[in-house]
Formats: sequence, structure tokens, C-alpha cells
Amino acid sequence: MQNHTANQPDDPPTIIAISIIGVMLSTMLHEGLGHGAVAMLTGATSGTLTTVAWSSGYENRLILAGGTLVNLAAALVFWLLLRPARNASAQTRFFLLIAMSFNLFTGAGYFLFSGISNFGDWAGVIAGLHPYWLWRMLLILGGAAAYYTAMRIVGASFVRYLGVPLTDSVRIRRLTWTPYFAAIAIDVIAGLRNPLGLTLVFVSALPATAGGNCGLLFMNKYVPKSTAPGPNSQPIARSYPWIVASAALALIFILVLGPGVQVHR
Repeated sequence: MQNHTANQPDDPPTIIAISIIGVMLSTMLHEGLGHGAVAMLTGATSGTLTTVAWSSGYENRLILAGGTLVNLAAALVFWLLLRPARNASAQTRFFLLIAMSFNLFTGAGYFLFSGISNFGDWAGVIAGLHPYWLWRMLLILGGAAAYYTAMRIVGASFVRYLGVPLTDSVRIRRLTWTPYFAAIAIDVIAGLRNPLGLTLVFVSALPATAGGNCGLLFMNKYVPKSTAPGPNSQPIARSYPWIVASAALALIFILVLGPGVQVHR
């Protein structure tokens, strides 16, 4: 297939729109399904769901672990959907790829983050386990290995499924740095409206998004040089349906889920 990237560059507004949908989906899978739904199914009678946290008076290890496990499961689903989608539109392939990336980096990164900082979901999961130093060390070492693997998987997927050669550093940067900063922007804007306090944005939401997804900034350095780009290298063209859908969902994310939704059973 002819490479059109030279005279038809990727459209930044569409990249941003698709990236925002991908990160909002990853965030709500983590908080809503991984924490909130698990809590309601295991004993909680009510809680508050925001874009930065699930809050209720009921907590256990399964609830704490649920967010990460759901993200990892979602990453697998998006990867499986991506494999047969080689001939889908560039927008569809990019959505599946960036949604997989956000979920995989969030899931893998949480182990390392909690191990190093002694804060967050997995610090709570291992709380009370002995010897604690060993469990924390396992989080750090296991998290580092998981994140390294995630970077190789995501980086190779950009090459294979978007047809971006490793030598095209300009396009790789456009398709990875743009989603990274778009994700930070939408999560911080929505997080500022949360009722649990501004501190939570800087100790939870921002590290999870900026730190968890930082692999997007340098993952291409860990892709095997032998990875061959796929034949379908068409650019991501302007797509108003993606842009409109992203704008509508972002308003819900910021104005409704930002301040929080009360959940009861």
C-alpha cells in the first residue's frame, strides 16, 4: 500500500479527540468498574464516583486491586480487537491502539508507583502483609518488569498496526506525545471539579495520568529494531464524528463525573 504520510499529515484535532475518548474510557473503567462496581458487588451500599476516585465507607483488597485488574483486562480486549483490524480506518486503529495503551500503562504502572511511593491502590492491597518490605520490593521489581514489557508491546503495536517505521521519529512523536498531553489536560480539568479536594488531583490523578502514561514519550526506544511496519500507513484524517463525540463525552466527563455521581443500591 502506498505511503501517504508525506503529503497528507495526521490531523491533530482528530488525534486529540480520539485520545481524549481513550483516556476517559481508561479512567472510568478504573474508577467506575474496577473500584465502584466491585465495591457495590462485594458489600458497599453507596458511594461517590468521580473522575479521580471512588469513595465509600466500604473497602477491601479486591476493591483496591480492581481498578488495575480491569485496566489490564481492558488492554487485552483492545489488543485482541486491534489484531484483526489491520484494514480498518486509521481512526479506528488509532482508537483501539491508544485505548489499549492508556489501559496497559495505567495497569502496569500502578504496581511500580505504589511500590516506590508506598501510596495508592496497591499499597493498600499489601497493607498488613508480612514481611512488608518484601511485598513492596515485589511491587517495585514486578512493576518495573511489567512497565518495560508494556512499552515494548505498545511501541511495537504503533509500528505494526499504524505502519509507522521507527525511523519516522516525527510521526511517532506526533502520535504519542499528543495523546499524552491531551490525557493530562482532560484528567486535570475534570479533576479540579472533584468534591474530595484539590490535593487528590496532585497526589492521585496527575501521577496516574502523567506518570502512568509517560511510556508514550520514549517507548519507541525499546521497540526491537527488527519490528517491521505494517503495510497500512494511511494518515489519521480529519473526522468530525470523532471530534463531536469527544466533545460531547468530555462535557459529561467534566461537568457530571468531575463533581461526582452518587451511587446507591
